[in-house]
Amino acid sequence: MEREGNDCVVGNISLTASPFDGEASILSSTLSLDHVGEVILTFNSDRLSWKLVESLDNDVSTCLGIKCFSKVATEIKLSDIYAVELSDHGSIHISNFPPATECLLLGEEMEMYRFTVHGFTRSKNQPSQWILAEYTFGHKNLQTCQMWVNQLNASLRHEVGRPKNLLVFVHPRSGKGKGCKTWEAVAPIFSRAKVETKVIVTERAGEAFDVMSSSITNMELKSYDGVVAVGGDGFFNEILNGFLSPRFKAPYPPTPSDFVHMVKDNGDSLVLDEEQIVDETSSQNEDQFPLISSPKQSGSRISNSNSEDKAAEFPVPNEWFRFGIIPSGSTDAIVICTTGTRDPITSALHIVLGKRVHLDIAQVVRWKKTPRSEVEPNVRYAASFSGYGFYGDVITESEKYRWMGPTRYDYAGTMVFLRHRSYEAEIAYLDVESNEINLNSKRDHQGNLLWALRSPHMSERCICRINCKVCNEKPNQASVGVCSLTPHLYSEETRWARSKGRFLSVGAAVISCRNEKAPDGLVADAHLSDGFLHLILIRDCPHASYLWHLTQLTRRGGSPLNFKFVEHHKTPAFTFTSSGNESVWNVDGEIFQAHQLSAQVFRGLVCMFATGPEV
Repeated sequence: MEREGNDCVVGNISLTASPFDGEASILSSTLSLDHVGEVILTFNSDRLSWKLVESLDNDVSTCLGIKCFSKVATEIKLSDIYAVELSDHGSIHISNFPPATECLLLGEEMEMYRFTVHGFTRSKNQPSQWILAEYTFGHKNLQTCQMWVNQLNASLRHEVGRPKNLLVFVHPRSGKGKGCKTWEAVAPIFSRAKVETKVIVTERAGEAFDVMSSSITNMELKSYDGVVAVGGDGFFNEILNGFLSPRFKAPYPPTPSDFVHMVKDNGDSLVLDEEQIVDETSSQNEDQFPLISSPKQSGSRISNSNSEDKAAEFPVPNEWFRFGIIPSGSTDAIVICTTGTRDPITSALHIVLGKRVHLDIAQVVRWKKTPRSEVEPNVRYAASFSGYGFYGDVITESEKYRWMGPTRYDYAGTMVFLRHRSYEAEIAYLDVESNEINLNSKRDHQGNLLWALRSPHMSERCICRINCKVCNEKPNQASVGVCSLTPHLYSEETRWARSKGRFLSVGAAVISCRNEKAPDGLVADAHLSDGFLHLILIRDCPHASYLWHLTQLTRRGGSPLNFKFVEHHKTPAFTFTSSGNESVWNVDGEIFQAHQLSAQVFRGLVCMFATGPEV
């Protein structure tokens, strides 16, 4: 019986043996690999590879009468190695069987000097999930081990983009109160990678916002390569707003000509338009950051920077400064969309390896909190989703049951669904002409797709993934500054369109918002950095129809937007005005009361320690 290929597991090491390809090596030695045997270890310019000495002269190994033909040398790319450490003098287990077997009990122990290469392998079942891998090599000569450690570490120092110093915020009560345990589980990865971390465990609501917006100066912030949030989407939103509010100066979103506001400015009234620059930070109430209850007062959230800090302005957008999320929340949609999985180890590896992907950020400006409120612009930023109606009601209802933990969202969602409330509102959005046909807008009043299916311009759904062509596409306009972040606002084909009536929900998705309950997200083909919002309007409909829509969200490959009562518009900006007295929005999992608001998206405003999902 013969079997081609040799893909066998010995210990915790995945081996695939083959002849070397003849590439010139930087370093090569005969060493002992723990739980494998004597190997020739070779370091080329971009990878580390090894091959059993006993199989160099014979490409066929035999295990229990089965011939295994070697094909590929066992190797690990330098870009997949995050640390190399010299270990103590100790035991190396040498197997008496070839690597085709899984027998670990037979063999011998040899005492020698050792060094360990720390890296990762990709899960066979979930390609986006990265699994820690350790390869321990041994030699009787200490200088040989030290030479390998020095050479590999010198090469790792030349890997571009790897962080050296990070600011870490830990939300101790995120999810089921596992924030600190989550950080303790991944902290050794940062230590091995020699990444310095300043860890702040938050003790009250809004503390991370205060630190990012006013406590830390721009000079101090420049000493870090990025900020890491150990928590959920809401916690990351707090940190993001604290970072952007005092530092990012941008125009308010564009609005239709009849969307006019009068704002007091030194006693005089003026009309705000897209040319006005935001020169103030939003003043948030503590209940808008429901993290940890505390009797302490947050104090002013406005950054009072001194002249020295103003001289050292922190540029936004910023290519080298990145954000990371170690998932420990209730939903963790941002992590799933940017890394492809909800796994703390995978996220930690993305961070220490210095991965980078751009992320769109939505600017949401509340003009009036209630119908009788004075016009007072209040700016919030969102990285994933902003929703009204059903979504606002769920987040409001869930606040009554915080003691239930993450399950409160399921309970609150059921209660809100049973009420089946709809709201009168008017939405205006910038309609951008493109080659993509919106199937929902092309339906006739009977709801069939005949017109759309006949359209020669209809394109297949393009899913965002690692090295996404859509996200990496450069805009046609040679714009600079803030204008370069909003390329679709300046298209000659844009026009304002309106939708008015009773809605069960109004949602604006920045990204697909994939999560464990909605595997494809709200909009399966939304991208991380294309400069578009996905406006989803759910008109009032029968209870059963809405249930069918929600059911489609829970199915992989479902069609939640393929309904007559659903409008889906791809837009760079929109406005919203409620016709009722109650108006609560859910902005990245946080409550935001707004009777009237406008929103726009900034393309690739921030960088994340991520690569995009491998799908």
